[in-house]
Amino acid sequence: MNATRRVNRVLKGQPTIEGAGVHLRRAFGFSDLPLFDPFLMLDDFRGERPEHYAKGFPWHPHRGIETITYMLDGEVEHGDSLGNKGVIRPGEVQWMTAGSGIIHQEMPRGDAGGRMGGFQLWANLPAAHKMMDPRYREVKKEEIPLVRLENGVEIRIICGKVEATQGPVQDIVIDPQFLDIFVPRESELVHAVRPGHTAFAYVFEGSGGFGEPGAAPASNGNLILFADGEEVAVKTGAESVRFLMISGKPIGEPIAWRGPIVMNTQEELKTAFDEYRSGTFTKHR
Repeated sequence: MNATRRVNRVLKGQPTIEGAGVHLRRAFGFSDLPLFDPFLMLDDFRGERPEHYAKGFPWHPHRGIETITYMLDGEVEHGDSLGNKGVIRPGEVQWMTAGSGIIHQEMPRGDAGGRMGGFQLWANLPAAHKMMDPRYREVKKEEIPLVRLENGVEIRIICGKVEATQGPVQDIVIDPQFLDIFVPRESELVHAVRPGHTAFAYVFEGSGGFGEPGAAPASNGNLILFADGEEVAVKTGAESVRFLMISGKPIGEPIAWRGPIVMNTQEELKTAFDEYRSGTFTKHR
């Protein structure tokens, strides 16, 4: 019999302002380390008031991490020092590995009703890979497989594997799983997660019970951090639930973090910011 993961804790996202004035909710961040290792931060930037997001995230650097953006509503226009530029639309993903250093900007636009929103996850890179070459992946909606189970559960696979179906983002150092899961009302889901991996769910529609047997209730804006085990269980009642299911292999290394740069030592942080000021930050052509 597989060991169902208990719920370690249930968190509620906290309002904060980032970039040039973007209002968002931080599901977890700096103060929660190392509970979420290898993940650093999850931001929920859904909103309906353009004045709360229109100024966006002007040009800024990243080093030592990966940033994963998943859009639900509206669009984000982006550009970076690799020469990439484009628009992330609803149902699409930008998976950016900053590695040795990248400079980019992200400028949100609402839909016809003013809605704009999605999520950005920061994933750490181990010391051996922090200075790897930057790379960039833009995943279109039609590239993301949708698995439908007999009980009406729907799973969009961005990264990782469900049954025999593999997501489009592969060869990531921390071996992550990034899923968008819908469980209809009066239903249950038991989902396998690799033992030893950090795993959490973030609810963004409806409500459900998580853990065994659906013991921890959670609704829109709640994050559920699971203890170790082989699977996670979700049970719904009169309401359906939709959530992100994310897991990855812990790194277990020291973290030196300031702003958009995450290294292992304060000396490495100082070097990164000195290089950014001197114009030698990016190592790629």
